Amino acid sequence: MKRIAVLTSGGDAPGMNAAIRAVVRSAAFYGLESVGVYRGYDGLVEADFVPLDSKSVRNILAQGGTMLKSARSQAFRTPEGRATAAANLAAQGIDGLVVIGGDGTFTGAHKLFEEHQVPVVGIPGTIDNDLYGTDYTIGYDTASNTVVESIDKIRDTANSHNRLFLVEVMGRDAGFIALSSGLATGAISIVLPERNTTIEELQAAIDQGAERKKTSNIVVVAEGNRLGTPFELADALKKHNPDLDVKVTILGHIQRGGSPSMLDRVNASRLGVAAVEALLNGKSDVMVGIVSGQLAHTHLPMAILNKASLDEDLLRIARILSI
Repeated sequence: MKRIAVLTSGGDAPGMNAAIRAVVRSAAFYGLESVGVYRGYDGLVEADFVPLDSKSVRNILAQGGTMLKSARSQAFRTPEGRATAAANLAAQGIDGLVVIGGDGTFTGAHKLFEEHQVPVVGIPGTIDNDLYGTDYTIGYDTASNTVVESIDKIRDTANSHNRLFLVEVMGRDAGFIALSSGLATGAISIVLPERNTTIEELQAAIDQGAERKKTSNIVVVAEGNRLGTPFELADALKKHNPDLDVKVTILGHIQRGGSPSMLDRVNASRLGVAAVEALLNGKSDVMVGIVSGQLAHTHLPMAILNKASLDEDLLRIARILSI
């Protein structure tokens, strides 16, 4: 193996640049050339490549987003698009590919390996933390800290006006951000995609807070929950108590941005080096991850088909501490 390529795909996550840096610099350490692919799989299909070296990735460790840009490619979803991508990699003399992203990114990588035998290794980069085979995905810690900082500020206003705030956080299919940030900020209730919370249960939590004369109430709502949007929840709660002062805050894409935390920088660095070493050791069609502090390799189909599970003990603790 003499030359490898690296791309980022799907939603951006803080720490992706740190992972790119680690891939490029560890490749240089082992005497390999590096090529960056702009705009994810679209860049593979369109042969949008750029040479990278250690100087190319200096000063990006602390930057959010991704210097290689990201996109969701319709062309790559087709067999013809993947054939073109494989041909472009061969024309560039690329012997291995590192992809940074989530399950959609890994699905594309697996198909590229399955159909064209392109050696590929995945690095888990998504704020949702929902990938099987790693305790933490790149971006999750930073996003969760951003949410905690935002809710702490919202609580100041909630305290000042004795209001209930419904705070929507990202998590279309997974409630990891909602659970961790809700526990960390003392939310009275956390509405998750993985749980069938009822409006009656939510109202009971609010009533319990009123009985204890709480001066502020925060409910953290994952965007993919089964109960409804925070605006729908606010309307339902007001029907039960018309005098309830309910405000809705949607944090949105602020959760994706910002300089990565120390943990995300360290994990991204470890995983970037691990991805290059996996290719050098003949591994392919795998995701590198960190499990109980140790590096792990998970077959891409396993990482795609299985979902990480919420920590039931954190759910239990959140219920105990919400009174």
